[in-house]
Amino acid sequence: MAAAVLILASVALFLSWVVVKGAYSLWWKPRKYAETFKRQGIHGYPYKFFIGNAREAAIMQVKALAKPMAFSHELAPRINPFFKECVDKYGKISFSWFGKTPQLILMDAEMVKEVLSNKFGNFSKSPQSAQGKMLARGLGSLEGTQWAVQRRRLNPVFHLEKLKGMLPSFSSCCSELVERWEKSISPQGSCELDVWKEFQNLTGDVISRTAFGSNYEEGRQIFQMQMEMAALVIRAFSKMYIPGFRFLPTKDNKRQNVIYRKIRSLLNNIIEKREKEMQLGIAKNDDLLGKLLESNRNDHEHGNRGMTREDVIEECKFFYLAGQETTSVLLTWTMVLLCMYPSWQMRAREEVLQVCGKNIPSFDSLSHLKTVSMILNEVLRLYPPVTFLIRRTYKNVKLGDLNLPEGARLILPLLLIHHDRKLWGDDAVEFKPERFSEGIASASKNQLAFFPFSWGPRVCIGQTFALIEAKMALAMILQRFSFELSPTYVHAPQQIITLQPQYGAQIILHSI
Repeated sequence: MAAAVLILASVALFLSWVVVKGAYSLWWKPRKYAETFKRQGIHGYPYKFFIGNAREAAIMQVKALAKPMAFSHELAPRINPFFKECVDKYGKISFSWFGKTPQLILMDAEMVKEVLSNKFGNFSKSPQSAQGKMLARGLGSLEGTQWAVQRRRLNPVFHLEKLKGMLPSFSSCCSELVERWEKSISPQGSCELDVWKEFQNLTGDVISRTAFGSNYEEGRQIFQMQMEMAALVIRAFSKMYIPGFRFLPTKDNKRQNVIYRKIRSLLNNIIEKREKEMQLGIAKNDDLLGKLLESNRNDHEHGNRGMTREDVIEECKFFYLAGQETTSVLLTWTMVLLCMYPSWQMRAREEVLQVCGKNIPSFDSLSHLKTVSMILNEVLRLYPPVTFLIRRTYKNVKLGDLNLPEGARLILPLLLIHHDRKLWGDDAVEFKPERFSEGIASASKNQLAFFPFSWGPRVCIGQTFALIEAKMALAMILQRFSFELSPTYVHAPQQIITLQPQYGAQIILHSI
């Protein structure tokens, strides 16, 4: 009897503890956060028990994407409607709720600079979801010392001199693209195609060749499976989150597991083969994988902890995801905007023909394409591949005049900052490449008003790779074609990992 009473008392005590802890976490703590913010002059949405503002955000997003938009570059109401409304209602520093977690929107450029510089290690990236980890881990998901070591290891792989050696791979892939397009031109001198799909294939080919060299065809298989995996992960993100659902044997979950194992097996075979070639002294280490393994071997020889096979596999997967997506969307929106602004298309073509003639552009000639650079920067400003960045406070920190609690999410609204009239002028949502005529630093009223590849120590390691590839492709297209929007084109940008055209990007090409 006494034992039964003791057990019941223990159960009751445990349940009381659970209730108290739940009430503290889901009710009292969020309210204390809100009071702390309001005392500092920060205002925002009221907290809603457990779900936060997820419902409002979801409704706004579905409504925004329900129909296409006009031929306008005012993207924020469509792409980030919840953040846009929060800023409009409560100010450029305001808050909402991600479940029970406070979420601060920071449109102050100096604060954004401090967060991204992360001088004192107070801010971290958000943890990857389980679905995201299946797609790709690697440098972008690491933190602290682990990130610093891996970044140091990978920096030589993306050194400018190394990238110059990849130019033949860039030009070879671009040559195949324009030759295929030329064969599609009708006897009347034109054809219609979806450049979004074309550029996805192009950038996948470039990554395959530059990453795996002679194993190019195996690399293409990986690219195709990565694309399928990305579609499955996106579909999973679009559904309501149910803890443990990813472990259920659904059709999508089973397919994800199959693809995950196949990609790992292919990459493992490629890496194993290359390591054996290196041991025999017959390997050509002029591709990304070769340089990565070479750097890793040097680490081992100097007594440093190198990468495991798992690390190398994940970095290869990350090359694909980041390298393919960023450049394909940049080229797609550049083509669309040059169709909308034919005078800039003409100026860019004249510059390419003057600098390069009809020859395949060299590295030096690409560096002299000033107008093309201005156009690419303006496209990245208006249509950045990623429209916001997320960081978390590692501990209670001071940011500017604000005191922020541990665990708060910080939203750095890249798109809103890129379109901010106070930073860019009244023409902030107009296509005006000339604003970059004196360089990025002089284009706006603040140095950190333009950061399409992030900024600070965690700036995208592949930024130069992406821009050289985009310049090469655009130059070679301009040499051979003029282009205009097809009547079937519908202007409907949407955010799916990157900023993509919802219904494709149909272009009519004319041979010149």
